[in-house]
Amino acid sequence: MSRVIDFSKTVYELSRENPEVIEIMKDIGFESIVNPGMLNTVGRIMTIPKGAALKGISVERIKEAFQQKGYLVVEYH
Repeated sequence: MSRVIDFSKTVYELSRENPEVIEIMKDIGFESIVNPGMLNTVGRIMTIPKGAALKGISVERIKEAFQQKGYLVVEYH
């Protein structure tokens, strides 16, 4: 059974639900996510799609990375 990750939630919320999210995102190119200060400030308002746009990283690439780790990616609005 796949774990579900909701891309409409903030990075902070996702990291609290599953700390593995931090490692996956760091490996994709979000190096500053391992900084607790960044996670606790910007992470509280930033979603993965918003962060992808700021960093110039394809959302599809991020989805693939999570899917390879066994996640089902959803985006509730």
